[in-house]
This record gives sequence, C-alpha cells and structure tokens, in this order.
Amino acid sequence: MSTKNSIHHISPIDGRYSSKTESLSIFFSEFALIQTRVEVEIEYLIQLASLNLKGFKKFQDAEAASLRSIIEHFSESDALEVKDIESTTNHDVKAVEYFIKQRADSIGVNFNTEFIHFGLTSQDINNTAFPLMLKRYLEQNYLPHMKEIIHTLNAKSNEWKEVTLLAKTHGQPASPTTLGKEIKVFADRLEKQCRLLENVEHGGKFGGATGNFNAHKVAYPEVDWVEFGNQFLASIGLTRQQYTTQIEHYDGMAHILDTTKRIHTILIDLARDIWSYVSYEVFTQKINKNETGSSAMPHKVNPIDFENAEGNLMFANAILEFLSSKLPISRLQRDLTDSTVLRNIGVPYGHFEVAYHSLVKGFSKLTINETAINQELENNWIVIAEAIQTILRREGIAKPYELLKDFSRTNKKPSKEDFHLFIDSLVVSDDVKIELKAISPQNYIGYA
Repeated sequence: MSTKNSIHHISPIDGRYSSKTESLSIFFSEFALIQTRVEVEIEYLIQLASLNLKGFKKFQDAEAASLRSIIEHFSESDALEVKDIESTTNHDVKAVEYFIKQRADSIGVNFNTEFIHFGLTSQDINNTAFPLMLKRYLEQNYLPHMKEIIHTLNAKSNEWKEVTLLAKTHGQPASPTTLGKEIKVFADRLEKQCRLLENVEHGGKFGGATGNFNAHKVAYPEVDWVEFGNQFLASIGLTRQQYTTQIEHYDGMAHILDTTKRIHTILIDLARDIWSYVSYEVFTQKINKNETGSSAMPHKVNPIDFENAEGNLMFANAILEFLSSKLPISRLQRDLTDSTVLRNIGVPYGHFEVAYHSLVKGFSKLTINETAINQELENNWIVIAEAIQTILRREGIAKPYELLKDFSRTNKKPSKEDFHLFIDSLVVSDDVKIELKAISPQNYIGYA
C-alpha cells in the first residue's frame, strides 16, 4: 500500500502499520469473508447433492470440480460482483447465493439452483465462515509467529544461561538468578499456552433458522440431518455445535480469544521486563546512526520496540476481552449485535502483528552489558545473607535469621570484606567458615 493512500486510513492497522499487517487481508478482509462464504455455500451444495434427494441429483466429478473452481479462482472482481448484488438485495449472504446461481449457470453446470442455500439461514454460512477464517489465521500465521518468538527466547536463554543476574523482587535486590533462566520462564509460559491453542476445538453452527433443521426435516424427513450437519462441518475442519439458536453460541470462540489474550498478557510481561532490563543497563541496544531517539535529547536510544509491542498488545487485549464477553450473549434466539461486532475479529490480531514485528526487531537489537551486570552484583553482596543464615540453621546456630537481619540493617551496603569479617566472628568450625566464604553473588544461583 502506498504512503499516499495509507495516510488517509482511519485505523493505523491499515495505514501506518499496513506493511506489518497486510498478510491478514487473506484471513479477515471483506474479500476473505465473501470468498469463505462462497466456499461454504458451494461445499454444502456438493455434499447436499451427494444425498440424491428428490429433485436434486448427485454431481458428477467434473461438475463438482467446476463448482469448486469458483472458489479456487475467486477474484477481486468476483467479490465486487457480490457487493454489487448486495447493493440491490441489501443482504450480504443472499448476495452470495445469487452470485453462485449466476456463476453456476455461466460455467455450464446444470442443476436446480434453488438447492443453493437450501434450508439455511445466513448464520449457517457466517457461523462457519468466521470460525474457518480464524482457524486458518491461527494455524497459518499466528502460531508460526509465536513459535518464532518462542524459538528466539529459547535461543537467547541458552546463549545467556551462564550470565549471573541480580534478581529484583519488589524492585529490591534479591537472590541472584541467571539471565538465561529468566528468559526461559517466558518461553515455558508461552509454550504451554500455544499448546492449548493448537489443540483447541474450532466450532461452528449449522442447523437452520433456529438451530433445529426445521426446513430440512419438513422437506426430507427420512434424512438424518443432524448427522449430515456434523459430517459437513467436520469435512471443512470444524466441529458442529449440537444445540444452538439461530446463531453460534460463541463459547468456543470466546475460549480461543481468551487464550490468545493470555498469550498477549505474557508477551506484555516480557516486554515490560526487557524494558526494565534496558533501564537497569542489563542490556544495551545496537545503534542505528540514522535513527533519532528523541526530538530534544540527542543522546537517547529508547527501547521503543518493546514499548510499541506493549501498547499494541494491550490494545489487542482490550478488544479481545470485549469480544469474548460480548459474543456469547444474544437475546432469545438471536439479535444482530454479534454480526456487526464479529466483523472486527481481525482488528486485535492486526495489533498483535504489529507487536510481533516490534518484538522481533527489539530482540535483534539487544546486547548484554556484562560490565554493568557484574558491577551490580558486586554492589549487592547483601543478597548472600539468605545463604549464610540458611547454612547457620543447618549448623544449629540460634536465631540465624535475626543475626543476619541485624548485620544487614547495620551494614546497608556490606562488601565482600564486611561479610568475611562477619563470618570470622561466628562460632562455627573452620570448614563451615570456608564454605560460607566461598559463597558470592556470582555463584549463589541455585539451579538457574
């Protein structure tokens, strides 16, 4: 998309960030929705014909292939043709039905075209099209991006596994850890949530005007329409919801939205931690001489990639939270609020895409600052107080916690020498004193 055009868009997803979000068009655009509706209608038609119903013969293989070619070769001009029909019908799904009738006639497939959209309501199409679009996006785009992030985190965790780091709890110096382990925490959390997302059930609604196959059964009572509906949705990769109103109940979709929201929350936590590490000079950032960090302060190199990721993920989560709490609610057998809301399903994932690109870029710019890391450890020998009092407990020394508490409160910033003098004053064996003196902020890291 050219800059000339993008500056006129209302949303930054299609404007400022269009280069990062254009891949979503094949999943969530109006074109994608129309194309997927056409796909569902045609696949339904072909499987309906396989029942050899009175008045509707089974398609020959060549005829089915010709119908499927409408899907395979669906173009922008086709979508615009559907939109043109909609301008007359004032109904988007009815426009798809009329388009298929016209196209079937033009390609020479002869059958009773009144069986297109037979027995269906528009939500039988919408509530299979939208879940399909979301499923395909997650499988083809979202999860691969997440796997790339996880791979990066695991690689960095391995690279930094021996970099001892002063931990901070409540913002204060705490028992040392390693930078590799702290990065691994996020990789492990994300891996678990992504496994949940990979194994989630993608459901759809298919059952007529109020979910009971009323029209189907009255026309052909001898057919088990519930089983047909189950098999049809399974054939296109969805699980049919057994008891519905006119619309999908969206409980499964809400679960998917909430799962991606949890993933984003973990990424927000990660972005904030990396931002903090940059602030504490654990990391420095590779400098691009052509970039400007501040319009006023020439020296600044800001962690803007992680800030950008955080902001976009928070915005995405706000929309996901709304969608997951709104969609499962509908008055009686349906109202229209889900329809207008569901059209925004791609928006939060557009903001995820921006965040993904920012995180990848941000991590590529990070360099560990070993000098600053080691200096901070040397400035905080106080953190080995926990280790010493624990060993003193083992040795049966009375009130070791209180003993170290008094020492640490008296010596706000005790040095290595201060600790060794303190150890020399203890009534313990020489072997224990040697053991205690061997402890340092650099090696007191447990299994990190």
